[in-house]
Amino acid sequence: MILAPGSENPDYMTRQILNKSVKVDGIDIFYREAGDPRNPALLLLHGFPTSSIMFKNLMTALADRYYLVAPDFPGFGFSAFPDKSSFAYTFENIAACIDKLTDAIGMRRFSVFLHDYGCPIGLRICVRHPEKIATLIFQNGNTYDEGMGPEWDPYKDYWAHPTPEKKAKLTGFLSEEGVRTQYTSGLPEALLPAVSPELWMIDWDLMKRPGNIEMQWELNCDYASNVRMFPVFQEYFRAHQPPALVIWGRYDVFFAIEEVDCYQRDLPDVETHLVDGGHWALETNFDEVLSLMENFLSANTGR
Repeated sequence: MILAPGSENPDYMTRQILNKSVKVDGIDIFYREAGDPRNPALLLLHGFPTSSIMFKNLMTALADRYYLVAPDFPGFGFSAFPDKSSFAYTFENIAACIDKLTDAIGMRRFSVFLHDYGCPIGLRICVRHPEKIATLIFQNGNTYDEGMGPEWDPYKDYWAHPTPEKKAKLTGFLSEEGVRTQYTSGLPEALLPAVSPELWMIDWDLMKRPGNIEMQWELNCDYASNVRMFPVFQEYFRAHQPPALVIWGRYDVFFAIEEVDCYQRDLPDVETHLVDGGHWALETNFDEVLSLMENFLSANTGR
């Protein structure tokens, strides 16, 4: 038998990312998997407009010590995009889907990486099943009103009083240029070379599927449900005191930096770090984020 290059290394297979799918209520959910399932588990939840692709570098770096699972939400990435007549695209429904995925693949207890949309999705799982949660890692994922800066005011106004005219002024982010600027807005020029162009190119290519842009708009409008859940999430923090790490890119134009100090109200032992990056700190500040995560996870999982 001829061995693949590097396969004589015992870490070879654990660092390999596998691309899998599982049916959840009849919907094919794509997920990336790396590491030994016997190791402490980490569920990686992506935001808008991306998918599990944002975690590939992180998974390779941590797979020798942790078991990592990064799913694509329904309608995102390589998961199925069922018609909204058979699947309601709400944060509550997506959270229920990902919760069932963890059961389907045998994840009984895990840490959660919470980014952007993945934050309220993951926290709904935490509220529903606190016994599953080992630690929380927030990377520019919003949980407090202070994080909803003035740039959200037009959206809040639309949620409360929707009109076609208001919608027309707010949908620019659902375009090729809008998707690209999700990654680049607010970044100093020196950081732009760290952002891989294939990320937004793949995002936009998948968003062009018939009906997907309208679905993305409706899901964005459902963000109002997350704001209403903020007190519930905060009560979960107070009641269960999960070990928590907050990593925040100071140049984020979507969620305000004022969010960071809020976690100390409800999680007095929280570890918080500001990095000189933006909303996508895993792209622009990978080494720093990785080091912070390694130290935190080692202290709280023993690996």
